[in-house]
Amino acid sequence: MILIYSSARSEAALRADAHDAFRAAHDGLIDELAASEELLDTHELSLHGAKVVRTGDEPSVTDGPHMGATEWVGGYYLVDVADEGRALEIAARFVEARYASVEVRRVR
Repeated sequence: MILIYSSARSEAALRADAHDAFRAAHDGLIDELAASEELLDTHELSLHGAKVVRTGDEPSVTDGPHMGATEWVGGYYLVDVADEGRALEIAARFVEARYASVEVRRVR
């Protein structure tokens, strides 16, 4: 799974400097990964309506994505690739990696 993080700073930079490159990178990768049958799923995650649920003595629900967070998961790609190297190569192609974290994790 490739998790693409966002922040106020990264979103402002993308809007100002790299929107066309951002769109081209995602469109190109989606087409490439679909054609190679490596793409299982991908979605942008909305902040609107996000909630954080915590339990303890009493359940608590607050607006999300994270209280006090400076970065949040903005979207993901679920891929089925030959090895970690291929997943890292894909992750490095996201324009967001210039401004925020793009994380690769194995799904068990």
